[in-house]
Amino acid sequence: MRIPPRAARIGAAAAVLSALLVGGTVSATTADASVVSAASVGGICHSALPPQADDTLGLIAQGGPYPYSQDGTVFSNREGVLPSQSSGYYHEYTVVTPGAPTRGTRRIVTGEGSQEDYYTSDHYATFDLIDFGC
Repeated sequence: MRIPPRAARIGAAAAVLSALLVGGTVSATTADASVVSAASVGGICHSALPPQADDTLGLIAQGGPYPYSQDGTVFSNREGVLPSQSSGYYHEYTVVTPGAPTRGTRRIVTGEGSQEDYYTSDHYATFDLIDFGC
């Protein structure tokens, strides 16, 4: 299984995810506080993702090419589930759903500032911060 280079840069995100999983609190600087909102985002181990998500993460690490023209476009966070950020901060990528006649409902949304990666299997209703350490 390959792990994208961004996995090495998740320091603050890993601390926040750890606190989320055990119900603790997090002391964070202003820059790190935007990594995740405990009220709206869960966590998921990289190893628990479907294999197609790993394929998508590999394409992101390589800079493409992507299977869909929408991949790499700005994700506006209109649902407000992810932490609030400036326009252009988040980008979305399709996680192929085998047998689906369309793009399906699975996505990876990346956050540029803190190099965080989120997974959604339900078309943006919920998100999980990907933990590359497990």
